[in-house]
Amino acid sequence: MIESAENPSFLNDFLHYSTVILNKSINSVKEYNYDLSNFFKFMSNHLGLSSNDNIKEVDIHSLDLDFLEKITLDDIHSYLYYLKSNFNSKPATIARKVSTIRVFFNYMCQKEKKMVINPAQNLETPKLDKRLPKYLTLEDSKKLLEVAADESNRNCKRDLAIITLFLNCGMRLSELVGINLNDIQFDECRMTVIGKGNKERTIYLNKNCMKAINDYLKVRPNDRIKYEDRNALFLSERLERISRRTVQHIVEKELKNAGLDINKYSVHKLRHTAATLMYQYGDVDIRALQELLGHESIATTEIYTHVASKQIQDAVSRNPLSGE
Repeated sequence: MIESAENPSFLNDFLHYSTVILNKSINSVKEYNYDLSNFFKFMSNHLGLSSNDNIKEVDIHSLDLDFLEKITLDDIHSYLYYLKSNFNSKPATIARKVSTIRVFFNYMCQKEKKMVINPAQNLETPKLDKRLPKYLTLEDSKKLLEVAADESNRNCKRDLAIITLFLNCGMRLSELVGINLNDIQFDECRMTVIGKGNKERTIYLNKNCMKAINDYLKVRPNDRIKYEDRNALFLSERLERISRRTVQHIVEKELKNAGLDINKYSVHKLRHTAATLMYQYGDVDIRALQELLGHESIATTEIYTHVASKQIQDAVSRNPLSGE
């Protein structure tokens, strides 16, 4: 929940703009609020407007445009250095905050035209390490599905359906918990989900997905469901829409049961797994994969075009000079 009374008016105006005009999701707006309020609290101390040793307790609600106009690019760099030196923030974390700061000042200068000089105009994004996504092998994926089907678990039909959708469709956690019964077109074997930025997209369901969903629906409770959640596909034992944390717990439990390292694999790694398996075994076009995963940029999807190490090893062994 955003405590708007604690924010300066220009920050609340930006959050309203992001929600209504940019159609950002609630989570995205919360991230904007968190990143920018911390940034302004640091700046208040940095510019000598406050002297509270605990940055989190700095009062920023009365800050005005004069405050914003004092901020320079060097000041922003000082904030980023503070994040790195005090919290050992990773490049990806700093890059997100840089993006937020940039979006905010663009709004103030170009949309609202309340500032003439944009201090973030030449703000650069930290160089990010290019790392290949971690994913389960085909054998590990089959093992995970096998243990999820264990009927000693009273929720096995639900949990198997969850694991099946993650591994086959590559959907995000937020997309899965948000599925409603009327989002599924059973006769056409497809469903609609709401992805990042409240963007709706279609996900097609293969034979195993349809079977897992239908098997779960046969045992899904129909009575005493919390009123506002009666249309939710996946329910918790409290008869309400399943939470993100519950889904994470389910995945962690099944990963453990499959003998897989929960420090290495997670819900998001199942999304990586689905994308990688489709690319490696399904001869899926990169553009089709982009559409399926809901990526805005093809560059994001291209991380899945990496070649598995075994394929590289096989290629070397097939060299006519290999002696094999």
